[in-house]
Amino acid sequence: MAEVLVYVDHVDGAVRKPTLELLTLARRIGEPVAVALGNGAGDTAATLAEHGAVKVLTDEAAEYAEYLVVPKVDALQAAHEAVSPAAVLVSSSAEGKEIAARLALRLGSGIITDAVDIEAGDEGPVATQSVFAASFTTKSRVSKGTPVITVKPNSAAVEAAPAAGAVEALSVTFSAQATGTKVTGRTPRESTGRPELTEAAIVVSGGRGVNGAENFAVIEALADSLGAAVGASRAAVDAGWYPHTNQVGQTGKSVSPQLYIASGISGAIQHRAGMQTSKTIVAVNKDAEAPIFDLVDYGIVGDLFDVVPQLTEEIKTRKG
Repeated sequence: MAEVLVYVDHVDGAVRKPTLELLTLARRIGEPVAVALGNGAGDTAATLAEHGAVKVLTDEAAEYAEYLVVPKVDALQAAHEAVSPAAVLVSSSAEGKEIAARLALRLGSGIITDAVDIEAGDEGPVATQSVFAASFTTKSRVSKGTPVITVKPNSAAVEAAPAAGAVEALSVTFSAQATGTKVTGRTPRESTGRPELTEAAIVVSGGRGVNGAENFAVIEALADSLGAAVGASRAAVDAGWYPHTNQVGQTGKSVSPQLYIASGISGAIQHRAGMQTSKTIVAVNKDAEAPIFDLVDYGIVGDLFDVVPQLTEEIKTRKG
């Protein structure tokens, strides 16, 4: 069976959930070979093996932390030359898509971004995408070179599938461009204790109907009762009620959680583009004609300040 390269997104050896999802998808089209780079790369092996990696290629060179993107592209190119894979899978983060695009250009290969599913095909992997603001679903395959595919988080369930996970050192020769952009400093992101928005299994979002920054406490309380991330519509962030980093929509972040709860959000196409691929959608809005109700699995016509606190209390009661 052909091998499939999977780029590992990790923090000092702690593997992030989207990578484990990539391993699940990779097993559909071949044998996953993980590529772990930077500090703690070797510490990823046990987790990667538990989720199906037959081999883990590692390199802990300092360049991956000291410079932007290009050293990682050099490493994936070296891994590609060593393995001759059937495909290369990368998570659809901002950095992941830049790495994938640069790699595809170097390999002379086609690229598919923001896939939401991958399956084996007679002529190579077939990727499913949600396009035109999630109004259409397409199936595509790369017809030239090694397919390079980026996959949106929450596109596949994480499945344990123990494999050998043999660790091998990856020999990388850095290009002249690798040291072109140096990282001069880092500021840790302030932790809220909530999941990362794009990776969360549950997202609770508030919009114009929240009617003020102080009222987002109602949205946060529901999110915390569910262990969810907090999102916001563009109207809410433009009004200064919630940080832009939490915006969901065409000009914000795209999310695809198992459950998306929209409160006080009308459902304009720009917002729908960022959450329409959620598995289950629930909306609370006092306007029965709001466009969001055309999209939802469950809709509640009512004042969010009456409905959401009751929902939060019910969840807390059921939990214990």
